[in-house]
Amino acid sequence: MPVKPIRFIDSVNFAVEGIIYAVRTQKHMRNHFLTALCILLAVLFLKVSALEFTLLAVSVCFVLFAEMINTAIEAVVDLASPEFHPLAKIAKDVAAGGVLVAAVGAAVMGYLILSRYIFPLYKEALGMIGTPTEMGIVVSLLIVVILVVILKAFSGKGTPLEGGLPSGHAAVAFSIATIVSFSTQEPLISVLTFTLAVMVSHSRLLLHIHSMREVILGAVTGTAITLAVMAVFKRFG
Repeated sequence: MPVKPIRFIDSVNFAVEGIIYAVRTQKHMRNHFLTALCILLAVLFLKVSALEFTLLAVSVCFVLFAEMINTAIEAVVDLASPEFHPLAKIAKDVAAGGVLVAAVGAAVMGYLILSRYIFPLYKEALGMIGTPTEMGIVVSLLIVVILVVILKAFSGKGTPLEGGLPSGHAAVAFSIATIVSFSTQEPLISVLTFTLAVMVSHSRLLLHIHSMREVILGAVTGTAITLAVMAVFKRFG
């Protein structure tokens, strides 16, 4: 087969092969495609306008395009410089930076468009339990901490403050994020606090103190216990 395709169908096939290669070998490309799928589902159910859909589609395509260019640059750099070289590192870093810029722009676009549809629904969901009482907040946090210590004692791994199953930092961080969300009843503040909770949890992974399973279990434990306690206080308070 010639290096340069002659027929149009061959060009299309090579292009599809390039997309498949990028998805198969690049974790970030798979994440971008998964995010694109979620956005399409959101657009379907939220019934956004044609202009908003166009802006979202362009943003998503630009991120995918940037990631594919980044993959191509990495392949060319590895071919030209198999060994480490400062210029090769710069080329890869700049290409990755381009993907980050595109992703940030797409995230801003997605927020500005989708928040107008999602935040009212989210605020309504927050109002279902209502604002927690001061006693409910204190009890929630105490139960989360005690339950984490008990679970760690049974798992026999780590200490109450480091390591073990589940992650205490993740549990407390997500418990606080849940409390702040229902206390303020503001979707944006809720998103920001949960973002901080994710960052706290992620730091435990970066420090190799917890596994992904331990962090996820901690997040679920903190959120579920806090919701349960607040629901009980609303019913019997």
